[in-house]
Amino acid sequence: MAKAEVSRLLFLLVTIIPLAAQGSRLYSWANQLEESGKDKVTNLQFYFHDTLSGKNPTAVKVAQAADTDKSPTLFGSVFMVDDALTETADPKSKLVGRAQGLYGSSCKEELGLLMAMSFCFEDGPYKDSTISMIGKNSAMKPVREMPIVGGTGMFRMARGYAIAQTHWFDPKTGDAIVGYNVTIVH
Repeated sequence: MAKAEVSRLLFLLVTIIPLAAQGSRLYSWANQLEESGKDKVTNLQFYFHDTLSGKNPTAVKVAQAADTDKSPTLFGSVFMVDDALTETADPKSKLVGRAQGLYGSSCKEELGLLMAMSFCFEDGPYKDSTISMIGKNSAMKPVREMPIVGGTGMFRMARGYAIAQTHWFDPKTGDAIVGYNVTIVH
């Protein structure tokens, strides 16, 4: 019996000592990083200019279902987007970035869009940083909220929410200017 206990003790020492020497590194592919200080909270306000009409649209339909043309909500249509983000609602105001991604009409009963966007900032302290938003946009509601699920650069590990309010909308063309108030924890 003593020989078996010694073997178990040796096995435990051979197993535990290397783990203890690694500290928080338990696997070759997974490391527990040290916790940093408190999270930062940043608030951004900008305007999203979605242009479907004219000679230089910033949102273009790339796909649609067979019955999309019969749907009052354009259910099944998908648009690729490269929209300007500006400092004010005036399209000629300072460009702060671009909204790049896609949205699709995902609701039959309301104009509800599934949005997957990266807000790519080109100005100020957040130049070359992005935040990622994905979620439902009930576009005809006066105020709607969508989640911020990530980011890059200064916004690495971001989480938060975006509040969108339509500033202007042309029902004939689908063109819109939408104000965004975004709160980001990073």
